[in-house]
Amino acid sequence: MILNCIAVDDEPLALGLVCSFIEQIPFLNLVGKYSSSIAALKDLHLQKIDLIFLDIQMPDLNGIELARILDHSNTHKPRVIFTTAYNQFALEGYKVDALDYLLKPFNYEEFSRAANKALAYYELVNRPDSKPTAENNTVENEYLFLKVEYHLVRIALNDIIYIESLKDYVKVWLTSSEKPILSLTSLKALEEKLPAKRFMRIHRSFIVSLDKIKSITRNTVQIDTINIPVGEQYKEPFGKFLSQWG
Repeated sequence: MILNCIAVDDEPLALGLVCSFIEQIPFLNLVGKYSSSIAALKDLHLQKIDLIFLDIQMPDLNGIELARILDHSNTHKPRVIFTTAYNQFALEGYKVDALDYLLKPFNYEEFSRAANKALAYYELVNRPDSKPTAENNTVENEYLFLKVEYHLVRIALNDIIYIESLKDYVKVWLTSSEKPILSLTSLKALEEKLPAKRFMRIHRSFIVSLDKIKSITRNTVQIDTINIPVGEQYKEPFGKFLSQWG
């Protein structure tokens, strides 16, 4: 598999280093190099790019802003690997679904590792039995893909007990692990991806797996040893589900 990629950096030496690393990796095809995000954005609409090695601190339009524009674009969305000298942007990079985050100065080994992560992602995407989106997706209603620390992790739906919202993150509690998986996404985003016949949002902070419910009342659900309250705005759909028990 060959990945078409571009490099964007306003520092000539940094741009040259990234391009030289790209040219040493057989599965990367360098199709453009740019000293500004605006110039790159213009060309991104003219050709299909799989991967962008993108600096963050740039004039006019920085890398985070470019990634946000691409995230809302109707065209093919390339994956982004940030290259920056500033580690304080790591969380912002995660929020725009960056595939990886290379902190300058990085060496060829670190660069190669990030490139191989991109290759693994696209090989997974293009498998006949597995079609994840940039952040997550279901595969034949059996798996969920979540971004966990710059890795795309496949989680079996039947392994999920419940999902809890925690500010900008969600905690996914599993039967196979004592500790939850932490992912930077929203409960609403997961609710849209999970099959409604198997999962239900019963509170602004909780989605539960219906087949993991041990007991229920009109106001609470017991899953495992946890009692989860039913939020006021979710009582009507929960009441319809409750009627099926009776």
